[in-house]
Amino acid sequence: MQAPAGESTDAPRIVLGRNQYGKAEIRLVKVTRDTARHSLEDLSITSQLHGDFDAAHTQGDNAHVVATDTQKNTVYAFARDGVGSPEAFLLRLEQHFTAGFEWVTGGRWAAEQYFWNRISGHDHAFAKDKSEIRTALLLSVGGGRQLVSGISGLTVLKSTGSEFHGFPRDRYTTLAETTDRILATDVTAKWRYAPETDLSALDFNALYASARTLLLDAFAGTHSLALQQSMYEMGKAVIAAHPEIVEVRLSLPNNHHFLVDLAPFGLDNPNEVFFAADRPYGLIEASVLREGTDPEAHVWNTVGGFC
Repeated sequence: MQAPAGESTDAPRIVLGRNQYGKAEIRLVKVTRDTARHSLEDLSITSQLHGDFDAAHTQGDNAHVVATDTQKNTVYAFARDGVGSPEAFLLRLEQHFTAGFEWVTGGRWAAEQYFWNRISGHDHAFAKDKSEIRTALLLSVGGGRQLVSGISGLTVLKSTGSEFHGFPRDRYTTLAETTDRILATDVTAKWRYAPETDLSALDFNALYASARTLLLDAFAGTHSLALQQSMYEMGKAVIAAHPEIVEVRLSLPNNHHFLVDLAPFGLDNPNEVFFAADRPYGLIEASVLREGTDPEAHVWNTVGGFC
């Protein structure tokens, strides 16, 4: 069949776009046994490479393909010397792959760290702490590094010190205003380091501990008129304390607690008995930045969801 007059019969030119590949969610448990009192590190690592992989996609030529299994094995081999911190571990991986393979120009490396508490009185027995996950993400592009650290799944609650009123009302508004409510959320926070920071000089474990404390103290210490206000104070506290951090992104679900009506049973309820609803929930998200910071850092494009 002939093409209509004026239309080209040439096939469209198709080219390969941006791409990356690697091994996802490499489960790693490292037991350090240098003394009778063991320590435990539990992580999930993802390694993805950027570079000259065009021939692999367009011709099936694997000459430049560093096997995903090789990436997995590198993670385990590096763990033999210890993890240190998730951030430092990712920086080691980035240096290894970009320096060891000339066609690898960068990549994306991510880590989640899970915590175990030592069982009291035991040197080598642990109970898993499911209260939070430590996160890290390293993006290496064009010789530049963008590093984001974070925390997720940290459930917090204030039994008072939270209000919500003064919001607009229309025909569909049924929510009552309150000057005393439970405020509860699951904290996801990620903080980005300034591009000019010497990452090799940072104590990431100390920074994580400090940021976690600052987030919790701001949540607890803010007399909240809205979860948005608490969120802003949390991000501001981290940036104010650490000049190497230029942005904090937070995602906080509002875990609603509804006062139960006990009147049918002849009982009062002075803000003591609540129904904890799991869904639907309010979802509050924002970024807090040091003034003058570029809000569109490329690293955020590699993070699912808001943060």
